[in-house]
Amino acid sequence: MDQLIAYLRQNVILDFQGDLDLEKAREFLKDDDSREARQLLTKLVADGGINEMLIVLADCLLDPVQSALTDPVMREQLRMYSES
Repeated sequence: MDQLIAYLRQNVILDFQGDLDLEKAREFLKDDDSREARQLLTKLVADGGINEMLIVLADCLLDPVQSALTDPVMREQLRMYSES
């Protein structure tokens, strides 16, 4: 079980699903006049969309996600799956 858990933790993939595109991002940011929101929108427009942001964000979040998926958490989830 330990080897399976280690494998799963090391090979987890973070992905985003949904219909987020540049127009929807603009809609989410339209009422936010902060420097951060303006800078992000400028970057998204320069990149031609949100794909690059999602790839980089998923890559940056991978370490924290792997850290949160501790062996006990993974073991419990596998136990729950096997009992369902």
